Amino acid sequence: MEITKGKIPGAKKTVVYGPEGIGKSTFASKFPEPVFIDTEGSTKDMDVARLPRPSSWQMLLQEIDYVKTNPAVCKTLVIDTIDWAEQLCVEYILAKYGKAGIEDFGYGNGYVYVKEEFGRFLNKLEDVIEAGVNVTLTAHAQMRKFEQPDELGAYDRYELKLGKKTSSQTSPLVKEWADMLLFANYKTLSVAVDDKGKKHKAQGGRRVMYTNHHPCWDAKNRYGLSDEIPFDYTQIAHILDASPRSQEPAPVHQPVEEKKPEPDFMSVPNDAPEQMEFNTEPEPPKKEPTVEPPQNKTTEVPRSSAFHVSEKLPKALRDLMEDKLVSEEEIQEVVGQKGYYPKATPILNYDPDFIQGVLVGAWPQVYQMIEELRKTYQVPFN
Repeated sequence: MEITKGKIPGAKKTVVYGPEGIGKSTFASKFPEPVFIDTEGSTKDMDVARLPRPSSWQMLLQEIDYVKTNPAVCKTLVIDTIDWAEQLCVEYILAKYGKAGIEDFGYGNGYVYVKEEFGRFLNKLEDVIEAGVNVTLTAHAQMRKFEQPDELGAYDRYELKLGKKTSSQTSPLVKEWADMLLFANYKTLSVAVDDKGKKHKAQGGRRVMYTNHHPCWDAKNRYGLSDEIPFDYTQIAHILDASPRSQEPAPVHQPVEEKKPEPDFMSVPNDAPEQMEFNTEPEPPKKEPTVEPPQNKTTEVPRSSAFHVSEKLPKALRDLMEDKLVSEEEIQEVVGQKGYYPKATPILNYDPDFIQGVLVGAWPQVYQMIEELRKTYQVPFN
């Protein structure tokens, strides 16, 4: 067994929650080189990098897998917001088991299924962390009655807006997973406006974030932050800047140094005019690799124009088909092989519950059948 000592540098897991409109998305956009998975469409007016808005739980998992396998695309993956992502998870569970509502499972089993699926989701995010990419989750806050077992009476406290019942267990999972759980709120002061102190008026509205547990909210951090700090990214920038990948911008100066010797090398022929005349002739054809830009353009055109999926199909299915370049004929073929519908039946004539519950809900199995089907294609040679 190997025993290690000292701090282990790595990517950070951050959860930021608070009331709507306080600036959670703007705060997350300050993290190092963020890429957003915008589940609620709140970044439309922000100049940030984003992946397509996921229309299904499967599409959200595919986007996380993309970042995991391509960690160079960003330094921070932001999921904005996690409570809207939970709704995609619930819809996936309902479609998978053919239920109309989470309470239809009975005995709280629906919340157990959501917890298990959400645990697998957090494991995928852990893989992103292992790849050296920070993960930041934003969430809304909700007020909930809380009773301590050793105290009489109940009081209100802020919690993550995950699950609507006390039997929901997704919120504890997220809180345990995070390195930093930051609660952002407006700090309002109550000031007496009469001599007897019976009438008060609210003043203030300064935005702050709380970093440690309090009877009125959930919060934590592992970096010794003060209990209350301004709601500003600069307050935690030193934590994320200490990660190994945040120190990678230094090599950006290397290409600049590599470009400097190039003009120096071109000036060497001044000592030998004969070589200079020889080099000036072949240079024009070498400077004409302008063919490369049109080649890049032609490779992008077929994906958007040549391949087309009917816009009349449900968006959740259409997004999955476009991501894997799956045609309607291929889906009709595998559906016909399973005997659900005749091969000639258009997808628009399928039952909506079948599309959502089977084609979208079990997309990995559907796509696996399509891959097996593609192996039988015969490619003509001229």
